[in-house]
Amino acid sequence: MAKSKAANESEPVVIKKYANRRLYNTETSSYITLDLLSQMTREGREFVVVDAKSGEDITHNVLTQIIMEEEQRGENMLPVNFLRQLISMYGDSMQSMVPQYLEASMDAFRKNQLQFQEAMQGAFGGGPLAEIAKRNMQMFEAATSAFKGAGGLMPGVPGVPGTTPAEADKDDEIAELKAQLAALNAKIDKLG
Repeated sequence: MAKSKAANESEPVVIKKYANRRLYNTETSSYITLDLLSQMTREGREFVVVDAKSGEDITHNVLTQIIMEEEQRGENMLPVNFLRQLISMYGDSMQSMVPQYLEASMDAFRKNQLQFQEAMQGAFGGGPLAEIAKRNMQMFEAATSAFKGAGGLMPGVPGVPGTTPAEADKDDEIAELKAQLAALNAKIDKLG
């Protein structure tokens, strides 16, 4: 019994579409909606939609209809320029190559997405990226502790303990020069 169930999982589910637009799932013996087909697609379930009267495979049309409904709900993934370029390819000499190109591009995108997800999980798990992140954090902590002065405060900041007198004098001198420059600018503005 388990053997036949495993065999059924590898075969696509047959969905029959009737003239009244209703979709019938032959696996569960129940009527379903496009939303359920969309969910099945997201889950990676394979299915084939056939016209109940003629037996014609209409999977492409139904998947296109699902995309249209998603786009109408505001889930726009297809940019206008992409749609225009796609439409302009109909009837073009390169039309026959577009489906393979789009399929290969989407496969590459999915693989990159999976690799990124695995890398992120590894970074927070215990894999090699976690070790790199840990070492980076240790180097950051070492660098910040190297900049800390006596009492854990930053050296060279006026009015902060740990600042040397020479550094404080330099900062005071710079502040005085800035004040003089501001006063000169104010005089120039008055003359102008």
